[in-house]
Amino acid sequence: MRTYQELIEKALEKKTAISEIILNEEAENTGQPRELLLKKMQQNYFVMQEAVANGLTGKWKSFSGLVGGDAALMENFRIQKKSLLGERVNQAAARAIAVAEVNAGMGRIVAAPTAGSCGVLPGVLLTVRDILGCSDEKVIMSLFTAAGLGMVIAERASVSGAEGGCQAEIGSAAGMAAAAAVELAGGLPATTAHAAALALKSFLGLVCDPVAGLVEVPCVKRNAMAAVIALTAAEMALAGIKSAIPLDEVIDAMASIGRSMPCSLKETAQGGLAVTPTALNIKSRGQIL
Repeated sequence: MRTYQELIEKALEKKTAISEIILNEEAENTGQPRELLLKKMQQNYFVMQEAVANGLTGKWKSFSGLVGGDAALMENFRIQKKSLLGERVNQAAARAIAVAEVNAGMGRIVAAPTAGSCGVLPGVLLTVRDILGCSDEKVIMSLFTAAGLGMVIAERASVSGAEGGCQAEIGSAAGMAAAAAVELAGGLPATTAHAAALALKSFLGLVCDPVAGLVEVPCVKRNAMAAVIALTAAEMALAGIKSAIPLDEVIDAMASIGRSMPCSLKETAQGGLAVTPTALNIKSRGQIL
């Protein structure tokens, strides 16, 4: 699957959504019936919901103590009617943090596309579901659109922080979430591409610089930022705003940038935030907060 444009053209030809194209092609390529693939995606969806619910309790802490409890803080801030972002955007951010905190606490999550970016899709899609009153079945189908874009990115570039920097993880997740959100909102196949491009462009050049080599700081909070950007990109695309650079070219640019990045900025914890005085102090002490 080399280009997202190919998926758009197939969807237009068959007068259907991107998700249907992905589901049918996956059934054909794997020999598995649609019903089984839908059931597997349903299980992913259930795990996402479970991770959100668990993370929002505030009980999940990472073994290092660096992260944990922030999702509950966001949720409580929203409940107190103090949010500057508004009810729904706050909710998306809190849910994204919740899942990322469960991951940091060694809980069960769906890598979407990676464990380090696991909070973005559930944070966005569960919130869009609540805004629009969509059925679970529609959300499950939108996950196939996200998966289709993820496969294109993986083939044309990378979804690995070690290979392409954080842009490849959190940026890809934001693009996938934006595309899926547009389809969930009834947008056209081409509109999903504009949303994904707008989201992904916002993360080009983002380095992977985990403090103490752990997928915790700044990773968890980047999930919240990516969820908000994904929602903004989806809103812009649905409003009719287009990306001047086609999605496939944005993906290619990300791949080129990733190749240009020094190894110190690609998950090695040898650059960026990971070598700030505070980060080095945390690493040397094996700090438990």
